[in-house]
Amino acid sequence: MMPGVPERRSHDYVRAGTTTLFAALEVATGKVIGSLHRRHRAAEFKKFLAKVDKEVPADLQVHLVLDNYATHKTPDVKKWLLAHPRFHLHFTPTSSSWLNLVERWFAELTQKKLKRGVHRSVQALERDIRAWLADWNDHPRPFVWTKTADEILDEVAAYCHRISDSGH
Repeated sequence: MMPGVPERRSHDYVRAGTTTLFAALEVATGKVIGSLHRRHRAAEFKKFLAKVDKEVPADLQVHLVLDNYATHKTPDVKKWLLAHPRFHLHFTPTSSSWLNLVERWFAELTQKKLKRGVHRSVQALERDIRAWLADWNDHPRPFVWTKTADEILDEVAAYCHRISDSGH
């Protein structure tokens, strides 16, 4: 690797499989509750919600910021949420995942642990993710917005104006 030279993959790169990581970031402390699953369905998401329910003190409300993935909106999930009224889901607009601070944590995991890692199996990948998660939670660090809410909203409004006025 040299500055300015794109990363390359060898011709014999083989993807050994994938895993799903659901994660909840406590914005005040930076602590992360994570749950690894082999599939990304409503059943696995409900298991993650149950884990969050178990780990967050019962007297606290739980606000989860999510993308618009269908898994988060199935009838089974809605039924689970009705039985757990302290949970409140907030969905980011399409293409606005940057509004969710857990995405910043995912980027940190990717850059510092996964990007150049060699995982010859899904088990090895999951082992590295669990180790990263445990290390992160030993010394959690909250992310801090560098712009005010008004500055962010102004930029979003300008972007929306630009794309709506594009003539398409």
